[in-house]
Amino acid sequence: MNKPILVDTHSHLDFDRFDADRDAVIQRAREENIGAIMTIGIDYKSSLAAIKIAEDYASVYAAVGVHPHDAKSMTDEQFAELKEMLAHPKVVAIGEVGLDYHYDYSPRHVQRRVFRQFLELSLERQMPLIIHTRESDEDVQHIIQSRSKKGWRGVFHCFAGDKKMAHNVIDLGFLLSFTGNITFKKSTSAHVMADIPLDKIMIETDSPFMAPVPHRGKRNEPAFVKFVAEKVAETKNITYEEVANFTTQNAIDLFGLVIDKKDVL
Repeated sequence: MNKPILVDTHSHLDFDRFDADRDAVIQRAREENIGAIMTIGIDYKSSLAAIKIAEDYASVYAAVGVHPHDAKSMTDEQFAELKEMLAHPKVVAIGEVGLDYHYDYSPRHVQRRVFRQFLELSLERQMPLIIHTRESDEDVQHIIQSRSKKGWRGVFHCFAGDKKMAHNVIDLGFLLSFTGNITFKKSTSAHVMADIPLDKIMIETDSPFMAPVPHRGKRNEPAFVKFVAEKVAETKNITYEEVANFTTQNAIDLFGLVIDKKDVL
């Protein structure tokens, strides 16, 4: 009997670390019953590349956006073209967007301006958001709360906040996505995840980063999302099947994914 179908809701398949074996990476995911993979844009160029990969593989969907690291480089022309990309049938979200104060590769005021642009675009086009936040949790929440209190849809990806933030984010209308960091011994994210209802959780790899135990330190890939699912099941003391059923349905509901069972083994 086949294992339940999973969805990797966040990966970066356009990165050059996959150039040598992208076909094999996607095939390995298929063999692990990964029914859909989201590949996420981080700037104009990678958003175009994400769409191309989604066109090439039936099980891959794309999100387009500008990561806060690259906010300083986004032009008005690029933003207009990103808006046009949202009409592509394989583009199902805006992202990843948000704020990152750890490195400050883009000035903070520029990050906030660009983030606000994408928030307004999300409401305008009724598209879900994929939000990145690092050492900027208060500002991200404040900017969202300062806008419309209705209609938010999306996910805080690779969630690493505390329980208070988690429940506030859920109250705003967002889901939380957990990645391989919940398998790390020193991570507190598994304890936060344990407190979150299954209907508010998705899982991801953020590949090629954040490889879960037992592959920590290696290149991550979508097939490894199964280890995230296993950790969710272990932490919540439920079955792998329950985790798969909830997290996959959550991804389908949020992003409008169509999963063809022919795309898994």
